[in-house]
Amino acid sequence: MAAAWAAVAAMLVLAPVSGAAPVSAPAFLWAPKNYGFSSNEAKEVVHYQTISPKSLAKSVLEEGGWSNLVCSKEDRQKNVDVAVLFLGSKLQSSDISKDKQVDPTLADMLKHSFTSSEFSMAFPYVSMSDDDKLEKSLLSGFAENCNNGFRDNHITYTDTCAVSEDLKKHHSMNSIHELVKKQSGQTDLIVFCGGGFKDLDHVKSEGELLSELVTLLKKSGAKYTILYASQPYGLLENPSNLPLGRYLAEKTNTTKASLGKCDGECMVKSTLLEGSFVGIVLLIILISGLKCMMGIDTPSKFEAPLES
Repeated sequence: MAAAWAAVAAMLVLAPVSGAAPVSAPAFLWAPKNYGFSSNEAKEVVHYQTISPKSLAKSVLEEGGWSNLVCSKEDRQKNVDVAVLFLGSKLQSSDISKDKQVDPTLADMLKHSFTSSEFSMAFPYVSMSDDDKLEKSLLSGFAENCNNGFRDNHITYTDTCAVSEDLKKHHSMNSIHELVKKQSGQTDLIVFCGGGFKDLDHVKSEGELLSELVTLLKKSGAKYTILYASQPYGLLENPSNLPLGRYLAEKTNTTKASLGKCDGECMVKSTLLEGSFVGIVLLIILISGLKCMMGIDTPSKFEAPLES
């Protein structure tokens, strides 16, 4: 599985970069042990296609075996006690292949979990949009692809999730610990949104929160599976804060790229650039012509014609 992780990083290095390409982020699904909710053929799988969050939800249900966890089924065998949907907000697809990570703890945690688990899947390119929250997109994707109905009565959220206030929410890691200790008859799905909890003593990175959550699950002895997905935000700074007041906006497939106007400074620079290119081309033509003329060799004198 270490080779599979290396392949993920290599593909991200070789991927073409385009300013108009949509923002993409990786997603990883793993379980320390394969508890029978997916076939052996689904192990160590890396999907290199660019997919939407709803397509990710469909793949997680069908190939990752989560249909047995979140979909309503009769006589369902309980193979997992807790399923965690961990939603990040900073990791992008291009960050996987970088030597210097924004959150080294998170990168190391994902790499270790992906390579050491008996069951793991990777989705390096999940196309993101600012239109919908990632948790809503994934949960609606689960609901659309559950043929027997979506079992949402065992779903709980951290208090940073953008969901109804009436739903069960966790305000600290102790609340999650109490839920895991109960281990009810059905698998509990915990949606862990970015930032963790509102009332933290000190701000923790995503890597620290994920590591703390995994440690909690291991100590409890619960059988668990985790889906990590990221919806990067803050990719563009406020244009007024930038020195030149210019930036390139990354657009999604659902939005049309806006056509920016070229101001006076832009017109001057573009004119100088065009003039430079024309001047270089004319200079090359002139030099080539002079060299061709210098290459013409004519005799200094001509012999008289022979008399017949």
